Amino acid sequence: MKNKEIPQTEKDEQGAENFGETNRKSGLAYGAALTLFASVLVFLGIGYAIDLWLKSSPWGVVGGVVFGSAVGFYQFIRIANEINK
Repeated sequence: MKNKEIPQTEKDEQGAENFGETNRKSGLAYGAALTLFASVLVFLGIGYAIDLWLKSSPWGVVGGVVFGSAVGFYQFIRIANEINK
């Protein structure tokens, strides 16, 4: 069997589509990782503020990290599912 060669213009269009899709997926992956990090950091700060206010150290920080991790992983999974679409 002979291999059919794809014309150069079709190769360029396919390459541009693949490049665009790769950029979209890498942007979503970066956003997912940043969301996870930011969620933990924000809720850590909220937990720290609660500790200062209620003088309940370290439970506000612990709760903030746990809650921030849960929220961050939820968002991470939600965005990761968008990558596979």
